[in-house]
Amino acid sequence: MAHFGERFSLAGRRVFISGASSGIGLHLAGLCAEAGAQLALASRRKDLLEKAVAALKQRGATALAIELDLLSSASIADAIDAAEAGFGAPIDVLVNNAGVIQLARFTDQTEADIDRVLDTNLRGAMLLAQHAARRMIAAKCAGNIINIGSAGALRAGSWTGAYAAAKAGLLHLTQVMAVELASKGIRVNSLCPGNTDTDMIADLRDNAGAIIKRTPLGRFGQPDDLDGAFLLLASDAGRYMTGTNITVDGGLTLAWV
Repeated sequence: MAHFGERFSLAGRRVFISGASSGIGLHLAGLCAEAGAQLALASRRKDLLEKAVAALKQRGATALAIELDLLSSASIADAIDAAEAGFGAPIDVLVNNAGVIQLARFTDQTEADIDRVLDTNLRGAMLLAQHAARRMIAAKCAGNIINIGSAGALRAGSWTGAYAAAKAGLLHLTQVMAVELASKGIRVNSLCPGNTDTDMIADLRDNAGAIIKRTPLGRFGQPDDLDGAFLLLASDAGRYMTGTNITVDGGLTLAWV
């Protein structure tokens, strides 16, 4: 029987994380490094990306910096190629984390904003997962894809129309992928954070009091609140899980009004 800690280890795993230069993605990169993984950090912000990779290498981690623009099909394909070339093998774990949000009333969202939010959060995530899954299948490896959703996909709220629609689509796509890829040895699950204290929710801080008041656990989440759920999905501890969503939101969706 494996030791408890070994079940949650990522030793020897090759993990690709999109949106890894800041926020939740950067935190998960550090967590994966602590768990023993080799890392490919992908982002469109090259300066922040290189800084993040340098910091991980100082901690003894193996890490690659890969430029990625989810609005570009060519960039997505190139990023998967670069990770495989850097590792010398296909990735084992894809963390589909990159995302953008545009807060505006439904009637005020511009066509350009709608396209950017949907294309980044859903289309780009789907294309990235396609490329990764094809490589996993070709290599006949036991792959693992984790799609980072949002509590906003689970209950209706104001000002997040395109974002909520994209993330809800990603959750359903997760289930479709899980069904189709299970026979290939690839698990696909999703993780839905609530309001997590990163720069992505900076526009919500002016309304923090009201949000916290309706959150049963009485605070915003911190990136490390995701650690347990993420490691369960990423490691062999969750080897019998696929098509599952885990919500880490302090109870917000239970009390959403």
